[in-house]
Amino acid sequence: MTKSVLALNAGSSSMKMAIFEIRQDGKLGRVAAGQLEGVGFAPRFCARATTGKLLAEQTWPHGEALTHKEFLGPILAFAEHALGPDTLAVVGHRVMHGGSTHIQPERVTDDVLADLETLVALAPLHQPQSLALMRALAKLRPNLVQIACFDTAFHHTMPAIATWFALPRALHEAGVRRYGFHGLSYEYIAETLKEEAPHLAVGRVIAAHLGNGASLCAMRGGRSVDTSMGFTALDGLMMGTRCGAIGPGAVLHLQMQLGMSAQAVEDLLYHESGLLGVSGISSDMRTLAESTDPRAAEAIALFELQIVREIGALSAILGGLEGLVFTGGIGEHTPKLRKNVCDRLRIPLDAAGNEHGLGRISARDAGLEVWVIPTDEEAMIARHAATVWEHDQSPKAVRSIDAGWKAARGLFGKR
Repeated sequence: MTKSVLALNAGSSSMKMAIFEIRQDGKLGRVAAGQLEGVGFAPRFCARATTGKLLAEQTWPHGEALTHKEFLGPILAFAEHALGPDTLAVVGHRVMHGGSTHIQPERVTDDVLADLETLVALAPLHQPQSLALMRALAKLRPNLVQIACFDTAFHHTMPAIATWFALPRALHEAGVRRYGFHGLSYEYIAETLKEEAPHLAVGRVIAAHLGNGASLCAMRGGRSVDTSMGFTALDGLMMGTRCGAIGPGAVLHLQMQLGMSAQAVEDLLYHESGLLGVSGISSDMRTLAESTDPRAAEAIALFELQIVREIGALSAILGGLEGLVFTGGIGEHTPKLRKNVCDRLRIPLDAAGNEHGLGRISARDAGLEVWVIPTDEEAMIARHAATVWEHDQSPKAVRSIDAGWKAARGLFGKR
């Protein structure tokens, strides 16, 4: 009987899911994908087959108080209906923070959950959702294997010095250090470059994951060397509602001079800043791009400036740059932003390629290559979950899962 893997990717107010078959030859084949949106105000679940056919759609008109775990039942029921009885073998979860010890995918146990609970304060928007899903699933399907895949794990290849803050050494040893995030996305980009641009995969590349959460990663030979995010996912670039890097004195000023409580500061920096805070209009880049309000243009300009600044800094860390990859919702779907960033960096783009937004978009005479590669964190989660599960069944099976990577991530169109 063909076994399958369910990949769950929980965000602060949404959840992506994808179902993959573990085929007889060991390759992973995507069966369906779906998304739960609007958690906390107007929840909606939609799932489609790989052909685009609508398979399921459900809304909860009065679901304001529902949380991620309440939607697990309907999503699990859909997955099992789409696959058939007794075929779902393993569920993989994206876990935002693995701390300094969880550096590879691992089976979910009570001890693992307890350890990850201690990291909730470092990823308050995402970590609680993932842990709640794991606990709920353990109650619904106690015999179903669950695998945790960590967003921080990819960055454990950074040089030790790149993980330090200039704080007392005892704090570093207590875990106050730079971790980096969006690791599953960057791992996917690194693996895709091996297939689509192997000459870049072995070189010096910066990947820009630009979405409601945003960061950049400097890679050499497909391994993380440095990244813009640090101790938490609040650092680095400004984001949809998160502030990104600000002077530490500003936080002290908010508390000591303006009298804001720690909770009020947290709400400000996580929920009221970024594109939303600067524009006063929206956290959505599409809304801002369509607006004629000058504040919207200022917010976009600041976002672009920070991207350019981070690219410059990470290029210096790498000692040069051979490739730049845009990914994430904004990175993949905003040609004007890509052009503005590359213009400031003096990198000529192919106009038609940039508008098309897939594959290589830099001009032929450009000094370095610029690519747009749609990320697929769910494919990475599925690959890791299937590999760990297959290893438990038979260590020899791991090679077949790795060999089936290209099938797992689906087709990527070259230009």
